[in-house]
Amino acid sequence: MFLSTTRRCQRGVVLAGCFVLCFCILFLDKYSQLVREEGYAFELNGVIEMDHYKHSDVNEVIAIGLSKKIRILCWIMTSPQNLDLKAVAVKNTWGKRCNKVLFFSSKTNTSFPTIGLNTTEGREHLTAKTMQAFRYCYEHYGTQFDWFLKADDDTYIIVENLRYFLSHHDPNSLQYFGHKFKVIVKQGYFSGGAGYILSRKALEKFVIEGLSGSVKCRQDGGAEDAEIGKCMQNLGIKTGESLDVYGRETFHPFNPSAHLRGLYPPWFYNNAASYPKKGLGCCSDYSISFHYMSPPDMFVMDYLLYHLRPYGIIQDVRKTRTFYVKHGRST
Repeated sequence: MFLSTTRRCQRGVVLAGCFVLCFCILFLDKYSQLVREEGYAFELNGVIEMDHYKHSDVNEVIAIGLSKKIRILCWIMTSPQNLDLKAVAVKNTWGKRCNKVLFFSSKTNTSFPTIGLNTTEGREHLTAKTMQAFRYCYEHYGTQFDWFLKADDDTYIIVENLRYFLSHHDPNSLQYFGHKFKVIVKQGYFSGGAGYILSRKALEKFVIEGLSGSVKCRQDGGAEDAEIGKCMQNLGIKTGESLDVYGRETFHPFNPSAHLRGLYPPWFYNNAASYPKKGLGCCSDYSISFHYMSPPDMFVMDYLLYHLRPYGIIQDVRKTRTFYVKHGRST
């Protein structure tokens, strides 16, 4: 009798355990679905609230000064299905630090808003979206800004570092910058995911001669970033150097975790212009961009960069400026 009762109890415990496990699985599945559907709105509210908590010990005079001297138009390649997931994260994190930010899609959305281009969605049409977006930027804002940045809706840009980098370069020079790949194009080309930025003069030549004049660039098809690279080389627009003084990258085609851990796909070792590194040697202390950033990643990055503070450590900006002059940074 005792053994029989014990077995029944054991079976009851097992059945109860199975029930609890099934409930947890169903709950987590439902929770994950809610996060996918509604979670970003919750995180967006958190980001908006964080803007009210400014640190009293933060001096933004230099950053504000650079924002007035180095005017950057940022344009983001997105799609209708990504507006409420990815694009909204860009809009409410780093995008607001650009002098102007535009979102380009295949369809116009007046409430977000996005600018609709006469293209079809899909990777095979990214070249057309890029060409048309740059044309729009030139025709509407060509003389109002110094630099024109292209980024994806899963790219995160530290805009202050980008301005600091650009403060050593001339917007009237024929050059553009990004993370360089050494294949396909003789002078190399820049990763589309890491973002690349054209000088005002480069944009003018690109649109007038590359898209409308005697030197034609491919209007659609192919790999977008490589096609842009071919076009720039044909036009005599140079690929600028963006490594820091220690030879570390500033534009990154993967997220911070991948670079720090050295989790690179095999093709990256063959294509990268500088040999990929891991650990702190992978990335400049004044890094500019990271790719494959999810919306939660962007909110976390914003918090770490602009809100989290180690007590008792205050950056001496004067030494940072000396650092670049001492090591011969071009001006």
